[in-house]
Amino acid sequence: MRFDPILIVAGEPNSIFLEIFFKCLKKKIKSPLILIASLNLVKMQMNKLKVKKKIKILDHKNFINKKLNNKMINLINIDYNPKKSFEKITTKSNNYIKKSFDISFKIIKQNKINKLINGPIYKKTFLNKKYLGITEYISKKFKVNKKAMLIYNEKLSVCPVTTHLPIKYVTKRINKKSIIEKVKLINQFYIKKINKKPKIAILGLNPHCESIDRFNEDEKIIKPAIKYLKNSNYKVSGPYPPDTIFLKNNRKNFDVVLGMYHDQVLTPIKTLFEYDAFNITLGLPFLRISPDHGPNENMLGKNKSNPLSLFKAISFMDKN
Repeated sequence: MRFDPILIVAGEPNSIFLEIFFKCLKKKIKSPLILIASLNLVKMQMNKLKVKKKIKILDHKNFINKKLNNKMINLINIDYNPKKSFEKITTKSNNYIKKSFDISFKIIKQNKINKLINGPIYKKTFLNKKYLGITEYISKKFKVNKKAMLIYNEKLSVCPVTTHLPIKYVTKRINKKSIIEKVKLINQFYIKKINKKPKIAILGLNPHCESIDRFNEDEKIIKPAIKYLKNSNYKVSGPYPPDTIFLKNNRKNFDVVLGMYHDQVLTPIKTLFEYDAFNITLGLPFLRISPDHGPNENMLGKNKSNPLSLFKAISFMDKN
């Protein structure tokens, strides 16, 4: 059986990503992995972390018909010359990260590969407030307007209606249309990739889905969206109070919990599953996943980082 290659953009050079990538190479992976990163950086971090592995340099314009496996690191080299194996995160790496993404996008748009994993990016330096997150950055590059951020675990996934948005703006972005849009994207993904119609719990915005304010989003926005979706034959219910939905006897009844803002659903799922989850961008014309953690500067060079989220992402792509 032939397995399609997976493109992997290493992302922020001063992160734990290459460490966890090296650790994943020790595991059984069927799909050939193609790393887009700096050869100099890879060699320096391999030396620092005492990793021994041969490197195979690929030409991004001419590699698709080559026989690839993971006995060596398949690398598309992006020029970047750090002085040390790990440095402080600054804007110095911005051009390197952008070039890495640009190469991956070019390969995908040429229909050569349709699977992409990217390592963590420090949003403050790379995105510079132009995008809310990498989900929005990649979606913009592919002219995708309808998108969703799904944090996937095979037992329970979550999706926020608003992503990396300051809390004071959340109520302005919550509307019937956006809730319906996210549910449709989740439903499409589960039917196509998981082969099931998902049961989706939709959370309220206010504590206990109640508000002393004259305008109650739960009554005026969320309930009408749920009613529309039920009438359209989606398996949705709610709104549920966010403080009880993640209790064991409640969450077991659902495949996905749709929340109104980032921390409402990401805090509990990371508490429940820690590294056993990953971030999937729904709505793209290809499968894009990222490990569900950041650069983690405090762990650089210690060789103690957990590779589970990345390995789960790769394993999911192996099956899809």
